[in-house]
Amino acid sequence: MASQVEETHYHPQDAIGRALKTTLLTGGVGLFASSVQNTLTRRNVGPWGVFVRTGGTIGIFAAMGGTYEFVKTASANLREKEDHWNVALGGFFSGAILGLRARTFPALLGYGATLATLTGFFEYTGGTLFGYKKNNVNVDEFERREQLRKSYRRPAEETIAELGEGRGIYAPGYAERRRDRIKEAYGIEVPITAPPAS
Repeated sequence: MASQVEETHYHPQDAIGRALKTTLLTGGVGLFASSVQNTLTRRNVGPWGVFVRTGGTIGIFAAMGGTYEFVKTASANLREKEDHWNVALGGFFSGAILGLRARTFPALLGYGATLATLTGFFEYTGGTLFGYKKNNVNVDEFERREQLRKSYRRPAEETIAELGEGRGIYAPGYAERRRDRIKEAYGIEVPITAPPAS
């Protein structure tokens, strides 16, 4: 039997459109951060201080987000593949923009390399901190979860033998055994209850 390898073709994406959306989104986050900075100043600078005094935060956030998304998408379009290298490249340029605030070349490279390493590693592990790789297209998520459930299931008899009956865990025939124990210990005849009608 020959194994079938499913070939996936890369579909180019609009780098400029995605970059504009991300710029607006991260610019909004920067506006929020700038307004928090403006609120925490010691002097009352007024509502325009969000743009005048701490407005650089808005620009940095917007530029970092837009640059990251543009470089990541453009790199994927040029390489015709989506992987962690695109994310790392986007992270480098985005971190370099953060390094521009320090106005030194080592800061530019350092911030870029740090953010590239963090984002690239995060994407390499599947976009999660737990290490599950999402790029495996051959595994159906439902089947994977069912397999996990089956591998950790234990027979009910084993659970009851380990924990004992009671506290909501009852083996078949529990009512008869309970009735016999009560009659043997106390001499009381427990009536048999009929099963519910529904």
